[in-house]
Amino acid sequence: MITDWSIQSRAQQCAATGAPFVEGQAFYTVLYDEKGVFRREDLSEGAWEERKALEPLPFSFWRSRYEPPAAPLPEALGKQTAEDLLRRYMADDAPDLGRVRFILAVMLERKRLLKEVETKTTSDGGLTRVYEHSKSGEVFVIPDPQLRLDQIAEVQAEVADLLK
Repeated sequence: MITDWSIQSRAQQCAATGAPFVEGQAFYTVLYDEKGVFRREDLSEGAWEERKALEPLPFSFWRSRYEPPAAPLPEALGKQTAEDLLRRYMADDAPDLGRVRFILAVMLERKRLLKEVETKTTSDGGLTRVYEHSKSGEVFVIPDPQLRLDQIAEVQAEVADLLK
């Protein structure tokens, strides 16, 4: 069972060569599952071509275009956003938060802040969804709790209460 909920930001340079990425450059994000802990590498296209035939095989990978990080925004005061809440709950590995993390991720996907880049079936038959933040390139690995239709409204109400 995957227990590491870390968020990993997009690198500013190739993990293999150390060469800095330039705006608009194509690169590959590669995730490795190392005993339940995900490790991210961002590779230039050339480094990816050299790496893709080597072991270990990645858990997931995808191609993106590099965008430099935006200047940090000043801290906003007021109620918590769905993104703030998801980040806080990703740092907390309590199993009872799994349903809330999933609904928050779906909400952010609908707002186009997160983009699902892959869905994987785990060894125990569950689903794990891999999301990429559209602006920062951060990766969110979220197990799908396989909610039934009659459970969704309850979890949505729980999330709405948390966002007040």
